[in-house]
Amino acid sequence: MFTCGIIEDAFVIETERLALRSPRLADAAAIACLAGDKAVAEMTALVPHPYPPGLAEQFITTARAGNAAGQHLILVAAFRHAPDDIIGAFGATREPETSLPSVGYWLGRPYWGRGLATEALRGLIDVLFARSDSRGLSAAVRVVNPASRHVLEKCGFHHDGAGFMDFPARGGRLPVDLFALERGIWASLKQWGPAVVVEGVRNDTALTAPLG
Repeated sequence: MFTCGIIEDAFVIETERLALRSPRLADAAAIACLAGDKAVAEMTALVPHPYPPGLAEQFITTARAGNAAGQHLILVAAFRHAPDDIIGAFGATREPETSLPSVGYWLGRPYWGRGLATEALRGLIDVLFARSDSRGLSAAVRVVNPASRHVLEKCGFHHDGAGFMDFPARGGRLPVDLFALERGIWASLKQWGPAVVVEGVRNDTALTAPLG
């Protein structure tokens, strides 16, 4: 997906209020609590409810390994003033059917209604286009999730049809709305302000664990 993998714990996307970084094992409890909320989990393809012990650690290990290898980009979001307290996860994986990166995200319920998902997704989109040669991005949301559709539309995505998608954690295939964002549209919408990528030596404790 990217020309090279990211440097773990030295790669941070900063927006006005948020910092997006690789997940760490110390985030496991917050991930289990926030993603495991039924209202959050039921809109995702892979997050079960109830949330089983050990799954957050597995998610973190897989995310970090794929980030380092350039296979995907999966980050957790936190407020810049409290970078250890995560509020959600945002990422992109390669969609085999279209070869385009497909974005996905979840935001903890206590943080809904404040424009945070839109802000974080815009930061991720900036980096995806800046660090790949992809002609566009794709996304899919459940037809019963208007809030997520609204986030995508505020980031420049347009409706690109409908279909069915596998939702293993929901027990089968479910109807979804499909969305797309072309590189040219993204470039014309850059008035939302650029995200800043910080790379370098950080004082955070690095993990040795090798996203979603």
